[in-house]
Amino acid sequence: MSDIDTKHEASHIEAPLRESKSGLFKNAKIVGITSLATLGGFLFGYDQGVVGNVLALQRFGADFPRVYMDANIKGWFVSSLLLGAWFGSLLSGPLCDKLGRKRSIMFQVLVFTLGSALQTGARVEAHMFAGRIIAGLSIGSLTHIVPMYIAELAPAAMRGALVALQQLSITLGILFSYWIAYGTSHIGGTRCSDIPYSGPKGPDGHATFDAYNDVPAGGCTGQSQAAWRVPVGIQILPGLILGIGMFFMPYSPRWLVEVGRDDEAKATLSRLRSLPIDDPDVVREFVEIKAEVITIRQIRETRGTGKSGLARALQPYVELLSTKSNFHRLYIGCTTMFFQQFIGCNAIIYYAPTIFAQLGMDPNTTSLLATGVYGITNTLFTLPAVFFLDRVGRRKLLMVGAAGCFVSLVMVGSLVAAFGHDWPKYAVQGRVAIAFVYIYDVFFSFSWAPIGWVLPSEIFNLATRSTAVSITTSTTWMSNFIIGVVSPLMLEKIPHGGTYFFFAGFAVLGFISTYFFLPETRRVALEDMDAIWGAKTSDEDRHIADTVLREIEQGEDAKRGATV
Repeated sequence: MSDIDTKHEASHIEAPLRESKSGLFKNAKIVGITSLATLGGFLFGYDQGVVGNVLALQRFGADFPRVYMDANIKGWFVSSLLLGAWFGSLLSGPLCDKLGRKRSIMFQVLVFTLGSALQTGARVEAHMFAGRIIAGLSIGSLTHIVPMYIAELAPAAMRGALVALQQLSITLGILFSYWIAYGTSHIGGTRCSDIPYSGPKGPDGHATFDAYNDVPAGGCTGQSQAAWRVPVGIQILPGLILGIGMFFMPYSPRWLVEVGRDDEAKATLSRLRSLPIDDPDVVREFVEIKAEVITIRQIRETRGTGKSGLARALQPYVELLSTKSNFHRLYIGCTTMFFQQFIGCNAIIYYAPTIFAQLGMDPNTTSLLATGVYGITNTLFTLPAVFFLDRVGRRKLLMVGAAGCFVSLVMVGSLVAAFGHDWPKYAVQGRVAIAFVYIYDVFFSFSWAPIGWVLPSEIFNLATRSTAVSITTSTTWMSNFIIGVVSPLMLEKIPHGGTYFFFAGFAVLGFISTYFFLPETRRVALEDMDAIWGAKTSDEDRHIADTVLREIEQGEDAKRGATV
């Protein structure tokens, strides 16, 4: 175990035993709130899964032939949502501080509904692209807000498991989209018409559908527009459920304290913890939150940085870059999101059909394996993180996951290099390579996939959290965009399994970064994160903090005495 692990895994800052024994199943209220909020992740997963299926439908090709036929335009069609998400996540930080987590989620649902409606009803390419960009803005914002909202509501002993539900919701969105798109693809049939196809020959030796030349003058006579409009439009439903449900969800108690609504914050904590409002644990948590908020405010005023206007808006960015502790956290948040993508997860999700075909599978069975079995594996093996993340810890799961992904990717790359020139002759080796793709999925699903959302949502203090998480979330979207663009080129152009060795190299870097730079954060209260990350406090700042804490405690004692 590294020094950074032993130094920071101190028992005195772990969550109280009373919380650690409560468990997920005994906290139905907080689990229910979390499950509703993670519909924001479900929307991302659903689009991630549905877009590939829709792009393969002949009726969609008849309606948008350039998107269907031109690989360059098709790539930008997929990536337009990712770019919108990157921009949306960056914009979301200041907006979230102003409106609060709850109202920001509700606002983003409206934006998402507009974008989805534009896509569903699109008759021209411009409307389709505009709809994807607008939906991307909201999805990027939601993936920034939702993990942070959950982390600020959750008790420390359950925070990892509850935020990990975000990743589980993403995988469920992918699964639902696969099977919905498969079912709707049969509306009116699977062919545009009975006209013989004139496109390039496919793997089976037959001509493929040419969206320019194989559509009758009056349009498709077979497959209906509903085949693609229904799966695209149906995502509006979970969005509306999220937006309406948020009316009944609590505000973040930390945000309530920040805007001066102390009584409401304490009442919210009482409801979330299912404890009386004067319970010592509720009072303690409220005092810690309020002390952090007031201390940060007074320190900024003492240093002359508590100004209004542009200076105040830029202050979180300045603090993130000006102190070693905050920069360390920003590094961990961004690199965790970076490695989450560059270990290769979405490259395999987006281009699984190409990968399995390259490993010697019959193309006619590729789609089912890529969309069904791989997606189910992804979902099932996210569950261990939900149940064990707060017991085992973040560091161990990340390192085990990186090691497992590395071995799996090296095995796949080695088998491709040795036998990929003639898979029919080496069918057994091809099946072994496919097995290691699934083993890779297992290791990634319980480690980097969920923890990539957990760590950034919990490691920053309240003063910088919203801004920092918007930056780390934008990192995953830009990385996602890059992977989406370059992966098909890498799979096609890099010989001898080089793509798999490329991703394996980043698994090694992820392991090294975790081992040397990541302290363990399991069961640590959000208000104690500064101590975990070695934030240095001057004597003046420590005096301010002690004074603020003492005054708040005295105020709470006086209130309790007055009610006796």
